[in-house]
Amino acid sequence: MEENIEDLQAILREDPYNFQARRTLSILLLDSGFNEEAKKNLIYLVKTFPDNAELLYNLGIAYEKLKNFDKAEKAYLKAIELSPEPDFLYNLGLTYIEMKKFDEAIPVFKKVLESETNDSNSYFNLGLCYFKKKEYDTALEYFKKTIELNDNDIFAHFYMGNIFKEEGLLDLAIEKFGKVLSISPDYSWAHFNMASIAYELGEIENAIFYLKNTIQYNPLDIDAYKILNKIYIKQQRFLEATDMIKAAMELNPQNGDLYYNYAQIFKYQGDLEKYKKSLEFAIQNNSSLTYSFEAVKRELKNVNAKLGEEQ
Repeated sequence: MEENIEDLQAILREDPYNFQARRTLSILLLDSGFNEEAKKNLIYLVKTFPDNAELLYNLGIAYEKLKNFDKAEKAYLKAIELSPEPDFLYNLGLTYIEMKKFDEAIPVFKKVLESETNDSNSYFNLGLCYFKKKEYDTALEYFKKTIELNDNDIFAHFYMGNIFKEEGLLDLAIEKFGKVLSISPDYSWAHFNMASIAYELGEIENAIFYLKNTIQYNPLDIDAYKILNKIYIKQQRFLEATDMIKAAMELNPQNGDLYYNYAQIFKYQGDLEKYKKSLEFAIQNNSSLTYSFEAVKRELKNVNAKLGEEQ
């Protein structure tokens, strides 16, 4: 593919007005991830052929890939005005989701379904819009339709699990997250949700199992480390807690939450010097600290006071 790009670029150096070559080049650049270059070529083509819906659609894709959603929206709207193709509408809907314009996205996906009645992706995106609007009953209807058409859609099952979890229907939530893991065993968020439910139910060993899986598949999941650390401390498994947080800090060396959790291990072991030092590191890395900054500072002040009393 790179050779084709080079060949097309060579043709355009010889003949900048070879529009077919420029159009082919634009698509190849998009497919290869050269989105900025694709955008430049497509802008040139759209200026030359302003009524070409396909070019406007591809320009919208370029803007979307560049995270310039306002311009993507405008390009898709122009393309749809010229030719309301389902693909054009679908991408506009995705852009609205990225822009968190869920009320605008909903009628767009419904329009897609008027011609593409079995498009499971549009049903899923409708479910997602209603989920984001916290209209869970409607979201469930669309997610159910999604899996009727495509039972392997892990995201539909996952969001259904989240709704059931939110509504306290834990058995149904477990069933859905289990379905996700049967399709995609390395889906870390499903493991995390299974861990959260087990923890809530007091099934601590199950929670540990799923938290370890979460970390295995997503070593950057700080929340998983935090919950597992809390469990280990409560069980006085300080060595395991220490090894786990050290491993986490190797991957996340400037994470304030991890330093704070490290501090808690030393607090419960009574090692005030290491407790103090870890709190200081947590404060130094406060940009990634989700615990109350003022509360951590007070905690450090209390430790310093205790150390002063001992001296």
